Amino acid sequence: QVQLVESGGGLVQPGGSLRLSCAASGNLASRYVMGWYRQAPGKQRDLVAATFTGGVTTVADSVKGRFTISRDNAENTVYLQMNSLKPEDTAVYYCNYRPLVQPIDTWGQGTQVTVSS
Repeated sequence: QVQLVESGGGLVQPGGSLRLSCAASGNLASRYVMGWYRQAPGKQRDLVAATFTGGVTTVADSVKGRFTISRDNAENTVYLQMNSLKPEDTAVYYCNYRPLVQPIDTWGQGTQVTVSS
């Protein structure tokens, strides 16, 4: 079993920045992907960014150039640096862990990000 603990959400003004963290613990696979998804009220949960074992990353077009995902392999922690935040970035952000073999998702509890003046 894998546990995910998220932190870093909050309220920020448009144009501001936040950094989300997600620490994974437990029986981690040797190869896995960790990422961030977000879900706004009444909308589906969408991928924001993900990082694969080995360093490959992917970022959604809607946040490209503003959000950066990074990974500390020693700490099994993934970060999402969010800059130039917009009101449309408001959502609950969920951390996700998925082994590349036997891809069963584990989700964090979610952290609220609100961008408002």
